[in-house]
Amino acid sequence: MPHTHLAAAGHPRPQLVRDPNWRDLSGPWQFAYDDEDRGRSGRWMDPDSTEPFTATITVPYPPESEASGLRDTAFHPVLWYRRTVDVPVPAAGRRLLLHFGAVDYRADVWVNGHLVGRHEGGHTGFSCDVTDAIDHDGEQVVVVRAEDEPRDAAQPRGKQDWQQDPHIIWYHRTSGIWQPVWLEDVPDEHVTLLHWTPDVAHARVHCRLNLNRWPRRPLHLTVRLTLGDRVLAEQRTLTEGQETVFDVAVPALRHGQDLDDLLWTPEHPHLVDATVEVSDAADGAPVDHVTSYLGLRDINWSDGVFLLNHKPYFLRFALQQGYWPASHLSASADELRRDVELAKELGLNGLRIHQKIEDPRFLYWADRIGLMLWEEMPSAYAFGTPTVERTVGEWTEAVARDLSHPSIVAWVPINESWSVPNPGLVPAQRHFMDALYHLTKSLDPSRPAVSNDGWEVSAADIWGVHDYTQHAEVLRERYGHAALRRGAIVDQWPGAKRLTLDGVRHEGQPVVLSEFGGATFEPAEGAAWFGYDTVATKQEFAERLDSLVEAAVNSGFAGFCYTQFTDTEQEINGLLTADRRPKMPPAELRDILTRPRSARNSGL
Repeated sequence: MPHTHLAAAGHPRPQLVRDPNWRDLSGPWQFAYDDEDRGRSGRWMDPDSTEPFTATITVPYPPESEASGLRDTAFHPVLWYRRTVDVPVPAAGRRLLLHFGAVDYRADVWVNGHLVGRHEGGHTGFSCDVTDAIDHDGEQVVVVRAEDEPRDAAQPRGKQDWQQDPHIIWYHRTSGIWQPVWLEDVPDEHVTLLHWTPDVAHARVHCRLNLNRWPRRPLHLTVRLTLGDRVLAEQRTLTEGQETVFDVAVPALRHGQDLDDLLWTPEHPHLVDATVEVSDAADGAPVDHVTSYLGLRDINWSDGVFLLNHKPYFLRFALQQGYWPASHLSASADELRRDVELAKELGLNGLRIHQKIEDPRFLYWADRIGLMLWEEMPSAYAFGTPTVERTVGEWTEAVARDLSHPSIVAWVPINESWSVPNPGLVPAQRHFMDALYHLTKSLDPSRPAVSNDGWEVSAADIWGVHDYTQHAEVLRERYGHAALRRGAIVDQWPGAKRLTLDGVRHEGQPVVLSEFGGATFEPAEGAAWFGYDTVATKQEFAERLDSLVEAAVNSGFAGFCYTQFTDTEQEINGLLTADRRPKMPPAELRDILTRPRSARNSGL
């Protein structure tokens, strides 16, 4: 049997797998725009309502994209999808679940005319139990209505443009279904959630397991952890109800000289395979069986230094938009894997996922290949009650879905005060920022959280600085001093707004240059482009990149994040082109991005 993390490659939910009981529903679906929003009153969800569906779309690609087969970038707030699926009535004691990786922004789902689920939030997934809607063997009709209002500034949208055509740093939209759709046959009582939180210092793993309902009789949970052929732990516990929380002791973690062979790092991304069996406590009859994986590692910070497994670790990141020219925010499994591989080949040890909740398959490859990630909530642009409600709901789902991935080392609910344009003047906006920080820490206290990255820092475990000066000497003057580790900032206005809000005290948080650089080659005359400066030649680009990275590495920062990893539409300031070609020889890029720290800063 292959190790569970290897078997999870390509699975749309790689940390909770029941292989092979799932079926991919990607491919051609019938499709219709509903600009007048008359589909519900016209009963387009009925199984025999085929007339409106005059187009075909390739799922899971958005209709604005070339990969969908449509490439229609006009405003279409309401989209309808229809597909027939040959599915038998589930066997006794079994349920059939229909999963959606992400539908932007609001979704209603019918099977054979029966409403089976609703969801709001364009970047997180949801599931529908369709068992009771299937009343015959053979073809079942699945219909999805997606609503995505392009002009709603209170809707978390990230970098998706609210204007007809992309401008400045905003891109073509990604509406409707944009991550995998799949069917899964499951037991009547089944696991719906698994969380793994390692505690290396105390030689244990904290586990949380949820069932789909309160169990009707006592159940045993048996957890087995292995690293290759080595058994690290096996433990059985009794269910506590619908949710069971318990610690799994990992005795091998007590051996201080053996940790390098156990712990997850970008250089050695060891993954621990996990199996979870649910059984009847009385007679041992099997109830459910799932496989998963985790990484044993701790994230912390102290005295201005980021710590990985209790050791100083310098962050070498690039900003990743997670956008592809032909498919926008959507991507194939191979494309997701290749981006992780490219980042590693360039010498980066991490990516800051920008204004996107990334596909779980991307997180899987980051876990497996060894790439650290910052996960960031896509922002709304107008502050108010709808923004608060929507952001809190979707961010809660995102953290709950992704917190077991060892690659994720920080949470960022807000970027550059987007959605909170005046937190220094409007108390409600600052309260919202701080509340998101504390919400995040309540959901996952094991990682750093950053309420607002870039400027106007309030509650934060990492102080992120966005500084787009193109002059290395300016970076050195502003940040090239040991006092930066204590949060002493020479210039409180390196960007568009002041770095910290009133009353904010430094308490040992690392200071990271979390956006800088951004130079682009001189564009062709008349071409649409955005960058922070232009260079004329590859040699000039190399010299600019080298000087800025040298200043970032040898200043007082705990790490850097270069803008950006790839060109994205008109924002052509990447290390790679939009089709993932390096702008200079990869070996030269790697030499620059892995520049060693000077003796003066080697301990920072």
